[in-house]
Amino acid sequence: MFLRRVCRGASGPSRQLIVVEGGSRQTGSHLPTAAVAVRSRHRLAPAPATANLWFSSQLRPRFHSRHFHSSGRLAVVKPVVLADIGEGIVECEIIQWFVEPGARVEEFSPLCEVQSDKASVEITSRFAGVVKKLHYEAGEMAKVGKPFVDIDLPDDVAAGVPEETPTPPSAPGAAPAAASEAVEATTRDAASEPPKVSTPIKQKFTGSSLATPAVRHLCKELQIDISQVHGSGKDGRVTKEDLYRHVEESKTGGAAREKNVPVATAAMTSSPFGAATIDAEDAVQQESAVPLGGTQLQMFKAMTRSLNIPHFLYADEIDFTQLYSLRQRVNEILARDTKKATAAGNVTAAPAVAKLSYMPFVIKAMSMALHQYPVLNARVEVPADASGKPSLVYRSQHNVGVAMDTPTGLIVPVIKNVNARSVMSIASELVRLQNLAKTGKLAPADLQGGTITVSNIGNVGGTYLSPVIVEREVAILGMGRVRTVPAFADDADEGTGAAAQRIIKRHVCHFSFSADHRVVDGATLARAVEVIRELVEKPDTMIVSLR
Repeated sequence: MFLRRVCRGASGPSRQLIVVEGGSRQTGSHLPTAAVAVRSRHRLAPAPATANLWFSSQLRPRFHSRHFHSSGRLAVVKPVVLADIGEGIVECEIIQWFVEPGARVEEFSPLCEVQSDKASVEITSRFAGVVKKLHYEAGEMAKVGKPFVDIDLPDDVAAGVPEETPTPPSAPGAAPAAASEAVEATTRDAASEPPKVSTPIKQKFTGSSLATPAVRHLCKELQIDISQVHGSGKDGRVTKEDLYRHVEESKTGGAAREKNVPVATAAMTSSPFGAATIDAEDAVQQESAVPLGGTQLQMFKAMTRSLNIPHFLYADEIDFTQLYSLRQRVNEILARDTKKATAAGNVTAAPAVAKLSYMPFVIKAMSMALHQYPVLNARVEVPADASGKPSLVYRSQHNVGVAMDTPTGLIVPVIKNVNARSVMSIASELVRLQNLAKTGKLAPADLQGGTITVSNIGNVGGTYLSPVIVEREVAILGMGRVRTVPAFADDADEGTGAAAQRIIKRHVCHFSFSADHRVVDGATLARAVEVIRELVEKPDTMIVSLR
């Protein structure tokens, strides 16, 4: 390859061509004079000694070998933020980690287990990569919307991932140098310390143990270090029996450890009837402070915020007598169909629900009342700016939250789009949520989007209650247990017109509605409850009115 350049000067008006052959590349310096020759029109002559020519650094020799090389991978560390796992939840407790820094994770691999005021939820990874940093330790409170883990992503994955957290701006002059240093440091780390290739598994790491919030609360009451307790449950989960066994082993292995066992527990003696009794002479009033944690801590914060809403209570008694008879007939049909399907060996033909409770009928009746009084399905939007006006946001779907008592505490899963469901569909979804709640397998989507709530204390045995409104809702219904009571029935005598009173048996239930008095008045709620009463006391009306 030749480089030609027109040269004007010593030779006058004639033009000469500078021809460069061979030689080596010398960036920013003069080429050797021996490598330069002057070509005239007819001959090739050596260049004069004074012809020192400056060539740009882009000059390449004719025979220059080019070697292929590759640069180090540009690591992209992605801070993953904790997504909203429930309506109104702003923080949650890290129960345990399933990964450690340096572990490789795949998409949808479990990262950690968190505890909110509603349920225990597993957080999975949205990306495949290598865990670089854990922002929280087990037992700490993680903020929703803040980074909780950093994952090193491959280049091809990072290119399509949107930014979740803004990067702090830096000085203009220092930006290229800082970026270069960061890339070089990351490249050096990647070259010197290759990432550990490991699959995240559910195992105990330092500072965490598998246990439900109820077990952790009992552990704090007994003042036991849960990491010292051997779990006999699934995947090494610590149970209440493990805690009691640990206390007994501590007693039999030596003197009772006062720092681990409260004085009240140490003073308890065995009764000949198998129950524990307290020696009256040794019984001394003791007080021990136990920090709130897990479900209790989240419930404490949520209810504190809820009680800032001005409530008012409206209570009434509903006659379930006709609904009681309808439910009995329907359950007989369901039991018969289930028996037939089981005998035929066709399990898929069996009804999805083996037995109906009162709850699906009440939920459907309440949804039908919301069509007439949509304000009860709305939410209050208060602007952050004090000068702005609050607004009432109406919602088209009736998403009914159902409070449930589970081994891990009170949770409120949501039955979505009740206005488009039948009574059997509501019952089927209710059974599904109850089964998931008992095993702690509820997904975050099952706990979000509630517009109104029903709390049935009657399952436990209570008759009356005053429920507390859930945030972002304006009403909640509390149900007591269904009771059998005597009542008077007026039967008119067609012949004489005289009324003969007689005592009959009635099935009644106490309803308690709490509403947000900022947007709902007592008359509106009373009229809505009357619609529910008409549908529940006369279920035939409900059936013919179904959409």
